[in-house]
Amino acid sequence: MDFQGRSFLTLLDYTPEEIDALLALAAELKAKKKAGIHHRLHEGKSVALIFEKTSTRTRCAFEVAAADLGMHPVYLDPVSSQLGKKESIADTARVLGRMFDGIEYRGFGQERVEALAKYAGVPVWNGLTNEFHPTQVLADLMTIREHFGGLRGKKLVFLGDARYNMANSLMVGCAKMGLHFVAGAPEKYFPNAALTEKCRAVAARTGAELSFETDPAAAVKGADVIYTDVWVSMGESDDVWAERIGDLTPYRVTAALMDAAGEQCRFMHCLPAYHDLETANGAAVYEKFGIDCMEVTDEVFEGPRSIVFDEAENRMHTIKAVMAATLPQASHPSL
Repeated sequence: MDFQGRSFLTLLDYTPEEIDALLALAAELKAKKKAGIHHRLHEGKSVALIFEKTSTRTRCAFEVAAADLGMHPVYLDPVSSQLGKKESIADTARVLGRMFDGIEYRGFGQERVEALAKYAGVPVWNGLTNEFHPTQVLADLMTIREHFGGLRGKKLVFLGDARYNMANSLMVGCAKMGLHFVAGAPEKYFPNAALTEKCRAVAARTGAELSFETDPAAAVKGADVIYTDVWVSMGESDDVWAERIGDLTPYRVTAALMDAAGEQCRFMHCLPAYHDLETANGAAVYEKFGIDCMEVTDEVFEGPRSIVFDEAENRMHTIKAVMAATLPQASHPSL
């Protein structure tokens, strides 16, 4: 498969066979890293990492993956570039594309990363936009495969606010790879209708299922994975907390919901998670609303069925696979 020179903006742009090939490459590169085998497939190249929204996992995953591949990563934080302020995205893309071999973008609207890809002339990778988070879902698929031995027919239930990047991308990933995706949420928090129709068309070809359920107990029945995310996304105003807590508390992942799913069920979260009072945000919400956790209880997060840290580690391996595959002049037998 020829990935060289391609951007990675949404999983909608990739076939199931291509996604499977990237997962296989990620598993191979992970095994090599664990065994201490060097895999500097892009020695001497440089990549720009644009972060209009800050991150722990995404930044570290891209920087370590780039270093493992022999590359030099340059981090541009929200105040270190003129992107969209004094310089248009198109102009920034054309400048960076002449200096770097690839560009990562993490920020706001999907149109921004799409514009970068249009004008840069080098591969552009989506580290998160408001609409999509494809590198996270590639790691999620890898983690599910590791724990269950496969993907097809597995049931993944997303509980909470299913309107934004995580539920969107999970729905796309499940549709592409033949899983049963369930959005468990109040109806007003269901995914965008236009994207849902696109995913239904994909699912019709792959055998995937898409379901939408307002009853959390019904949603999780027989689930292999229960997945959740924070209730208030980056960039949203704090004044939405009261409404979200009122609407989404019934969809909090508890031990009772895990038990209702069955012993096979595993818990996943893209992180960070508000499961205790050990964060400034968690403490502030407790002071205002009197709750000691939000989207997931500490019992579930720290419990034996939680695989969130396997998932977090796999961010690095799957991001490495994407960069290794899409940068020009890569030579790898798996591709």
